[in-house]
Amino acid sequence: MASYILASQSPRRKQLLEWAEIDFEIRVANTDESYPEGLTPSEVAVHIAREKARVIAGQYPGKPVIAADTIVVLGSEIIGKPANRAEAIATLTKLSGAAHEVITGVAIQNGEQEVLFHDVTAVQFHPLTAEQIAFYVDKYGPYDKAGAYAIQEWIGVVGIKSIQGDFYNVMGLPVSRVVQALRDL
Repeated sequence: MASYILASQSPRRKQLLEWAEIDFEIRVANTDESYPEGLTPSEVAVHIAREKARVIAGQYPGKPVIAADTIVVLGSEIIGKPANRAEAIATLTKLSGAAHEVITGVAIQNGEQEVLFHDVTAVQFHPLTAEQIAFYVDKYGPYDKAGAYAIQEWIGVVGIKSIQGDFYNVMGLPVSRVVQALRDL
């Protein structure tokens, strides 16, 4: 049996934990991703991750659970996953030429022990043309990605001017911090 449970269906989180050579299995439960009003964006990401971890930990007592939630914040607006092509294009148009934050909340649940943290990475896009945005959306279909993009795909290669912080956080998991937290657990 694996040492940990990853409470995520994200292929990017799976890949990052594999790269870190963490022994894990994936278990996913449908959880409510709503949150109480008045939370800061960082608190929102941690709240959602915590709920994911709690649901899975309740189903698999005695197994440490890792859960995460990644959000994109432009100004004070939390930008979620686009529902369709029009939303994806509108989101990327907003992000074009702008700086935003990618925040990943992490929850690690091990019985009564709970480790909660978040990581913030600042991302700056070059101005993107309407043609670039449409090409990316049509070719890559970023509908399962907060902010309608993945840094490791074409748009990240040609469209991102700079990042400050953890690249892997933008992919969906600040994996080095997770590894440190697991070691300290």
